[in-house]
Amino acid sequence: MVIESSTLHKLIILYMLNKVNFPLTNSQLSEFFVSKDYTNYFTLQQTITDLIENDLISMENIRNNSYYHITVDGHQTLVFFVNKIPGYIVDEVDQYLMENKYELRNEVGTIADYYKTTNQDYIVHCQVKEGDTTLIEINLSVPTKEDASSMCDHWKDANTEIYSFIMKSLMK
Repeated sequence: MVIESSTLHKLIILYMLNKVNFPLTNSQLSEFFVSKDYTNYFTLQQTITDLIENDLISMENIRNNSYYHITVDGHQTLVFFVNKIPGYIVDEVDQYLMENKYELRNEVGTIADYYKTTNQDYIVHCQVKEGDTTLIEINLSVPTKEDASSMCDHWKDANTEIYSFIMKSLMK
């Protein structure tokens, strides 16, 4: 039996989100689908919207990035229909996730965002997570939006060095 392409794309997304123990970003999903020529970016965005509207995945926005999680309903749907995904596609997804798991996890596990306080300054919230475990979480007050944005932009590159410095300093 041939499965409709939009249904197949939905099942692939559910399969990918189910295989990892962390959320995937819009760009990570797009990278996989477009690089494998499964569909184009715009069709994929409609597929993701359909999954959200049907409560099969949930979306969390953090600083211009969308993070997707599979829901309980999404997991149940996948269990029922996973055998509809062709074996070669399952193999491609599994290989992609295996080859890129560290980069994918590092990208979504390193979070930086900011918000304005009632005092008119900004709080920069920086965090590194591994799965459900928070390795480090820092909140810093800065005077300007530009400072806050700059700190968020540099967190991905500097978090390892900052974490090491703090650990060494506190473990003396």
